[in-house]
Amino acid sequence: MAAEILTQIGMHVDVYDAMPSVGRKFLMAGKGGMNITHAEPYADFLTRYGTHQSNLEPLLNSFTPSDLREWIHELGIETFVGTSGRVFPTDMKAAPLLRAWLHRLRENGVIFHVRHRWCGWNTDSSLRFDTPLGERTVTADAVVLALGGGSWPQLGSDAKWVPVLTQHGIDIEPLRPANCGFNIAWSTHFRERFVGNPLKSVAITFGKIRQQGECIITENGIEGGLIYAFSAALRDEIERNGSTTLQLDLLPDWTLHRVHDEVLHPRGSRSLSSHLQSRLGLKGVKANLLREVLGAQDFNDLHRLSNAIKSLPLKLISARPISEAISSAGGVKFKTLDEHLMLRKMPGVFCAGEMLDWEAPTGGYLLSASFASGLAAGKGVQKWLSSRHHS
Repeated sequence: MAAEILTQIGMHVDVYDAMPSVGRKFLMAGKGGMNITHAEPYADFLTRYGTHQSNLEPLLNSFTPSDLREWIHELGIETFVGTSGRVFPTDMKAAPLLRAWLHRLRENGVIFHVRHRWCGWNTDSSLRFDTPLGERTVTADAVVLALGGGSWPQLGSDAKWVPVLTQHGIDIEPLRPANCGFNIAWSTHFRERFVGNPLKSVAITFGKIRQQGECIITENGIEGGLIYAFSAALRDEIERNGSTTLQLDLLPDWTLHRVHDEVLHPRGSRSLSSHLQSRLGLKGVKANLLREVLGAQDFNDLHRLSNAIKSLPLKLISARPISEAISSAGGVKFKTLDEHLMLRKMPGVFCAGEMLDWEAPTGGYLLSASFASGLAAGKGVQKWLSSRHHS
């Protein structure tokens, strides 16, 4: 995005990427359907950035979700709004969008250099790159760093930039997993039988927030869209207290009263398991999750069982590693940057994207803010270079 802005005003731009091809994480983001942004009311959209809303709002105001959709349409890619308000390209894919964009950038004169890993600066402020042909030195009038966070390191965002910037006195919030799964101490029996099973139409309550959706049992615990929606709060609570517990509602469309009535309904000679299946539709992973968490004694206590169906306590021990997370929290602190995303200690060096200290849930918010910050950095470069030129 920074390159696009700068080429439009006739500047020469080189893009260096450590990987053998560009946009790898962008393509991965589109693997299950390219969720590009969100169409909810803009005031609600801004709240999804939590404690960093005030940092991101000026950037997003300059490149709103509507602006982003319009920009995609100009590339010849149509979009639509899904039932949840999420915005997708019509074909749901990332590759056509990336191809169209790279084609336009190249036509505008952007030169791409792949397999160029940035290693920092020389004493004369020139940039150092590690390449297949050895180290290469590059000088530039301005630099935009868009080095990613710490998630999906195999796609390039391996956070190796953190010590480089720290050595130059740049204040960095430690990187942590965001939109991640969590570890739960499953029994061997439950893990072996139910790993990979989805928990569909369930609701989670944590703190004052309740949300409905689905998640997946993993070998080590639990993950999926519904868990990601709570992951920042869950992670922070675990960091404070060593573990945390969420409440899982296995029948969110039923009242507690109705669940009580059905559980306590006379069952005759039927087993409790077949009774739960016929009266409440509870079977498979949901029925076994109840047994796993409650233990045999409480499972057979009908009052405790019916309460647990509506509010099953799941103890989360720890977050999964950052390398598995969809995104990461932490990064270059906004106080180290001016309003144009230039490092105050390093004039002419700008930062953008996930390497900045912010986080957001899935739903198009991550891409939206990354695009907007790239645009802001590009405009910042333009402003800084023109002020130097005039002075």
